[in-house]
Amino acid sequence: MTIFAYCRVSTNDQNTELQVEAIQKAYPDAVVREEKKSGTNVLNRDVLKLLLDMMSKNDKLVVWKLDRLARNLNDLTNIVDTIEKKKASLEILDQRIDTGTASGKAFLQMLGVFAEFETNLRKERQLAGIAKAKQERPEVYQGRKITTDGDEVKALLAKGIKPAEVARKLGISRATVYRYR
Repeated sequence: MTIFAYCRVSTNDQNTELQVEAIQKAYPDAVVREEKKSGTNVLNRDVLKLLLDMMSKNDKLVVWKLDRLARNLNDLTNIVDTIEKKKASLEILDQRIDTGTASGKAFLQMLGVFAEFETNLRKERQLAGIAKAKQERPEVYQGRKITTDGDEVKALLAKGIKPAEVARKLGISRATVYRYR
């Protein structure tokens, strides 16, 4: 039986120190792996994928808190399903949830619903804050300034110059040239 520990933070300026300490205190011999990726979904979380691939019968994946593993119920369900298919288990250390038990599985699913709810509330608050800021200071939120002279692009195209050459000449992308065409 191998204990795999997954520690995750969202940005490079954060660290996993608290997570690692808590897990090593509970499981001194755990194989600890760290990752700095967003927890919004499991896409592009290579360390987590590697740990899930490495797991086999009777192994255990340990995470410090549920939100370090998944922030929506769908991702959590898929991760737990992957672990269960390997006849392994998952432990959420701070809540002492272990999917090796029936009550642990049920409690984990309830926590997953609340984690997703919390994420959705955070998104709503963020969108409300952005809308308020745009209303209070519309001059700040006008979008990017136009840096390309559309008339110049159109004039060069009218002369029969190919889009790739127009792009090179003006130092812009071909996509920009095609938008003006």
